[in-house]
Amino acid sequence: MGSELPFLDEAEAEFYDAVAYYEACESGLGLELAREVFTAIDRIIAFSEAWSPYSNRTRRCLLKRFPYGIVYRRLDDVIVIFAVMQLNREPDYWKNRLK
Repeated sequence: MGSELPFLDEAEAEFYDAVAYYEACESGLGLELAREVFTAIDRIIAFSEAWSPYSNRTRRCLLKRFPYGIVYRRLDDVIVIFAVMQLNREPDYWKNRLK
């Protein structure tokens, strides 16, 4: 991922951790999570204003099957992903990344 998609390092690490966790639970499940994340990112890129504001400067796109949301911000012509947020976690843990 890295340079191809504008993930903050912390968001990229969350993504890989989530994929590894689900893959450890059941073979192939991590790959299914990854596919759903990339499908959501494709929707975000195509329709970045489709999701309601989540904080003053971000929006959140919820995944359909897994309990995750992608927190992002459009900066000019670039979408930056701030968190691949596990929804059962404390909701504001990622906000220090906005600086």
